[in-house]
Amino acid sequence: MTLAPEHPHNTRHLPQVAVRFSPDGTPLAIRHNGTIWMVDPALHTNHWYSRDAWWETRDRAPRGTGDVVSVEHWQFQARAAGSDDLATVCLRREPLSEQWLLESLSHDTTSRVEESWA
Repeated sequence: MTLAPEHPHNTRHLPQVAVRFSPDGTPLAIRHNGTIWMVDPALHTNHWYSRDAWWETRDRAPRGTGDVVSVEHWQFQARAAGSDDLATVCLRREPLSEQWLLESLSHDTTSRVEESWA
């Protein structure tokens, strides 16, 4: 079986979010458009890495640059402050970046995507 790299993802249009993590590295909350979304600790979170096709998005990777291919992802259920409604939040962090990007935010009570930038 051959694994193909993830198709290059245009992240320029994805909004940046502030993320607060627990000491073990799990997201606790995010801030997006002035709203704080609290992660529901009783529900499962998903954490994975995909591969960036850096050769299609960058001219070259200088020696010693670090990991230029691992894109980090988190998916979890969260509630906006003061709300009982759950939303599914998908975050991504590009290689060599410290900034988290909001890939999607979908409200589960309506089963439709309210906001999606993917």
